[in-house]
Amino acid sequence: MRSQDGLGIQGRQRELQERIKRLIIDQRLPPGAALPTESELMERLGVSRNSVREALKALQAMGIVEIRHGFGTYVGAMSLAPMTEGLSFRTVAGHYRGEDCLLQLLQLREAIETGLMARVVAGSRERSAELSALVAQMREEAAEGEVRAETDRAFHAALYAGLGNGLLSEVLDAFWDAFHRVRTDLAEPLQDPMTTWRQHAEILAALEAGDAHRAEQAVRRHFDNVRERLRSTVPEVSTQTPHFDDASVTSVSPIPPQRS
Repeated sequence: MRSQDGLGIQGRQRELQERIKRLIIDQRLPPGAALPTESELMERLGVSRNSVREALKALQAMGIVEIRHGFGTYVGAMSLAPMTEGLSFRTVAGHYRGEDCLLQLLQLREAIETGLMARVVAGSRERSAELSALVAQMREEAAEGEVRAETDRAFHAALYAGLGNGLLSEVLDAFWDAFHRVRTDLAEPLQDPMTTWRQHAEILAALEAGDAHRAEQAVRRHFDNVRERLRSTVPEVSTQTPHFDDASVTSVSPIPPQRS
């Protein structure tokens, strides 16, 4: 009986959360817009103050609302940060259970990036100067011994920024963060930095030639190289110590969120 009561409470809470989300949608409230006060929500939704507060806390955890204590509740930024956190943790936990979560994540990212390459090539002229500058920067860094992960990330972000799809940029950011927030022995052996530079130079050359097939193959070769490194450094589940932080597997420097 206690279990049924618990399920009933959870069900009512989910329903209340959905009603608040519907209110945001129906009123066309943009991120940062103020929501009705707790008292107004209580009256409008016919629920207690505690129920409203619990529902708002749950929605805040999803990034749907933002509670500013002393000021009120506002529509949240609705970013993919909660998804990134969940994906990161799932990847780390699965990796140390001996599952191929990192390879699966890499495969998903590869499918998205290569699948959009024809559209990228069609609109690549606008980003050509930025991409050329990043490839030149990679060459300088390679000559110094290591291509920085931030430079690699900026190149991939610039590739797809020209499509004007904000959601795509956020999704790729989430995949990148989830993949690179784990520092394990997968960082060894590091790829030859000159190979990293050449692979990105090949992608750029294909874009400048307007050859979508060649560009797609260059991207696939880049992912194939990463995949081989992952497969050659599978951790021993019983002996490895997990590291879960904001550092890249190719750099000891934290990677800040990329915004296109």
